[in-house]
Amino acid sequence: MKVKGNHVILSFVLIVTGFIIALSYQFANESQNNNTITERQWKKEDELRNQVLNQQALNRNLQEELRAIQTQVRELEEEIAEHETTYFNLVEDLEKLRMISGQVKVSGPGLEVTLTDYSYVPHDENPNNYIVHEQHIQKVVHELLVTGAEAIAINGHRINHQSYIQCIGPVIRIDGNTSFAPFVISAIGDSDKLEAALNLVGGIKDQLVNDQIEVRIEKKEGIILDPYLTERG
Repeated sequence: MKVKGNHVILSFVLIVTGFIIALSYQFANESQNNNTITERQWKKEDELRNQVLNQQALNRNLQEELRAIQTQVRELEEEIAEHETTYFNLVEDLEKLRMISGQVKVSGPGLEVTLTDYSYVPHDENPNNYIVHEQHIQKVVHELLVTGAEAIAINGHRINHQSYIQCIGPVIRIDGNTSFAPFVISAIGDSDKLEAALNLVGGIKDQLVNDQIEVRIEKKEGIILDPYLTERG
């Protein structure tokens, strides 16, 4: 049998066509498989994305709760600090009141003012005009208190706002306790300020000197004053 050229060409076309069909089928199968894998991956990624979004939402809620708790903690801390400041101020005020009222023993810098009867009494003069009287002591005590003395004692007898000084002849009674000259008035406070107040021109010291009272003012680094005691102790 004689093969014609047309038959050869037709056979070649059929072979190529079959190859193309087979190749297309293979590509179609691979594409389907690829589409299937991509869809699975997409579902997995979608699930993961949803989990991330849910976790982010949960974190936001937790952050809001944390901020609310932190705000409450700050408010409590401020309230506690305010109470502590109030308590501290109350305790400080109480200590100051105890110091002023003479209820507690105190120590600190200050000064001592010594008042002494005049050493020389002229002939035919009244000796009573040359001794320390209650008003002299009261002037010094008042000036010291006004100037900011924290605690005062006279010859070791602590005084407070209810103290009284009474002159009985050559002696003085301080809250019922008898005391003799020289009278040492001890004051705890700013020694420079207290000294300056007493030494003002025309002030307490000058007035006492004019009344024939010998005055000595001495700064002290450490003064110790015992609590206030009445005549009954």
